[in-house]
Amino acid sequence: MKANLYYLLIISLYFACFNNCVMAQEKSIEDKINSLLQQMTLEEKVGQMNQYNGFWDVTGPAPKGGNAETKYEHLKKGLVGSMLNVVGTEEVRKLQKLVVEETRLGIPLIFGYDVIHGYKTLAPIPLAEAASWDMEAIENSAKIAAQEASSVGLNWTFAPMVDISRDPRWGRVMEGGGEDTYLGAEIAKARVKGFQGDDLSKPNTLAACAKHFAAYGFAEAGKEYNTADIGTSTLYNTVLPPFKAAVDADVKTLMNGFNILNGIPVTGNKMLQRDILKEKWGFDGFVISDWSSVGEMVPHGFAEDLKHAAEIGVKAGSDMDMESSAYVLHLAENVKEGKVDENLIDDAVRRILRVKFELGLFEDPYRYCNEEREKDELYHTDHQAAVLDIALKSIVLLKNDENLLPLKKDQQKIAVIGQLADDNNSSLGSWRLGSDDNTGISVLEGLKNHSINFSYSQGPKVFEDANFLNEVKVNETDTSGMQEAVALAKESDVVLMVLGEHGFQSGEGRSRTKLDLPGLQLDLLKAVHEVNKNIVLILMNGRPLAINWEAENIPAILETWQLGSQAGNAIAETLLGKHNPSGKLPMTFPRSVGQVPIYYNHFSTGRPDPESTVFWTHYGDEKNEPLFPFGYGLSYTTFKYTDLEIDTNDQNNIKVSATVQNTGKVVGKEVVQLYVHDKVASVVRPVKELKGFQKISLAPGASQKVTFVLTNKELGFYNHDYEFVVEPGTFGVMVGTNSQEGLTDTFVLK
Repeated sequence: MKANLYYLLIISLYFACFNNCVMAQEKSIEDKINSLLQQMTLEEKVGQMNQYNGFWDVTGPAPKGGNAETKYEHLKKGLVGSMLNVVGTEEVRKLQKLVVEETRLGIPLIFGYDVIHGYKTLAPIPLAEAASWDMEAIENSAKIAAQEASSVGLNWTFAPMVDISRDPRWGRVMEGGGEDTYLGAEIAKARVKGFQGDDLSKPNTLAACAKHFAAYGFAEAGKEYNTADIGTSTLYNTVLPPFKAAVDADVKTLMNGFNILNGIPVTGNKMLQRDILKEKWGFDGFVISDWSSVGEMVPHGFAEDLKHAAEIGVKAGSDMDMESSAYVLHLAENVKEGKVDENLIDDAVRRILRVKFELGLFEDPYRYCNEEREKDELYHTDHQAAVLDIALKSIVLLKNDENLLPLKKDQQKIAVIGQLADDNNSSLGSWRLGSDDNTGISVLEGLKNHSINFSYSQGPKVFEDANFLNEVKVNETDTSGMQEAVALAKESDVVLMVLGEHGFQSGEGRSRTKLDLPGLQLDLLKAVHEVNKNIVLILMNGRPLAINWEAENIPAILETWQLGSQAGNAIAETLLGKHNPSGKLPMTFPRSVGQVPIYYNHFSTGRPDPESTVFWTHYGDEKNEPLFPFGYGLSYTTFKYTDLEIDTNDQNNIKVSATVQNTGKVVGKEVVQLYVHDKVASVVRPVKELKGFQKISLAPGASQKVTFVLTNKELGFYNHDYEFVVEPGTFGVMVGTNSQEGLTDTFVLK
């Protein structure tokens, strides 16, 4: 007993010392910030709130004339706090040196960049990663991105995007975690931890930035930069939780957006940025505007001019202005005229300096400028292996009639058809500014790497040359190559059709009104189907598609998204059965654009059931149900769910369990999903909500009891006063393989 007490005392002393050290370090940083603030002029403070885009080759002579010279002079005067889109240790070092050694106070810059799903080595697009439902893999993906990006001098990424969106017309769905709040919040935490690590001062980390605060994903009609107009229940219970999860994970920065929310541009929304984020949540990092979103409050009709926009932005809680120059040109004047309290300036600068201290930039401004690291980290073989792992986990098997997949050894004649099969650029996806074109493994290369014999025909060319800054041109008329592809299919045992969107058809500014296969691809697929029914459709896309005909007629469909650097190898391993697909959809696939927005956690109407042919909630020309529901995904094996049990003895920790058995012939992984429905509440709750998931691996014939614990966190919701409430009553529970299929029961919360 004495020994146990002794060890307890030692442990207590250790943690007390540790906590005291942490508190002392935090106090030291705050003391340094206070000291620095006292030395700064008003103009220097405002300068810390100003971010400029890169503007000149620092290895050349100083710029003369125009905007470039203004930026250069501002850097020398300490009127810039951050630079955007400056990469490479040489460039970063020289700009940092200019500021640290030539300005009065030598406050280092923070260098930001859009590192969305990798820097050079690319993981799958974030929506694809979300399909893995594997938080460890997603965290590792962000960690690799941070290692590579930090090696070129960067220390801040504008990721993760945690916008919830239910509209696949919006091109930026590829950049987020899908339609569900619970899954999105888990992904937000994983990516923040991956980017920032356990110690932000280490030179292989990046400060993360949760964006876009808030409701950007609810843009009307899925049109980029458009208005969002949602109620408080949707804002509080659907939109905000992933941001709160990121803040709880200690994300260092947040970015607001381009959109209006209920009539107010979010960049100028005090309720969001000051009342909720900074006061209620206690966020101590800083908020940056999106590109020129401070200035864009003028065309929105919310600010008279740039000076007025600067006043609105800082009062609302936007701490740093990206590229509009509103703050650097007008904030000091606003303060001197009494329009802005200087305490607001001090608060913003304090937040910015805190992140710079935590990054270790004051200790060593050049800690991210190691040329040897830059040479060693980029495209590292370990990084390639890791992104292959997440690419494999991101693939979703949508259909596999008669077990056409995996490919059989006796299928000697394999045809591969489609322009995307021979494309090692499109599969890299959108939002990969740091990577090099044509560095992805194409499907053809992946098949060759895995010794699969095949014949290839491109078929009609679908996409013209595309890049990040231009709209993708699609061929709608030229059928050249169609007959050749059909002839090849006719003489083959199985046909691999590689079809979908170009990688630059999704992302920012890439909204679509159609969700079908672009160009002549469906015509090609139908022509091939007429001569050979043994088709495996390999989809490569950045958003859910409406593929009714394909789902009805094609026996096997693999959703492979845009898988990044190792796309072709991941697809080949899956086709061969070396990898058993385990991905699940993070967004609902509609039957037609007319169903959009379509999502699983909708509300019930007063007439939910088809008791008559007309007067109930339905379409006259389409089914209500989606083509493929949220959480859907098949395997090369099968799983059986039995024995749903609910233990309510401890009302604070209600246990829900079910047994899952592998009833097939191969090892497989299954994402077991828990959904809850609060049947009667003071604010109507959705028909079901994801409240837990576990990914398990089972050998053939093996079974496992999977247990979830429901606490107040899972059973409560936010009311219209943004109060989190847990109300007694009856709750429905479903445990199953997707949002539509599972075992159901109820329990009573007292």
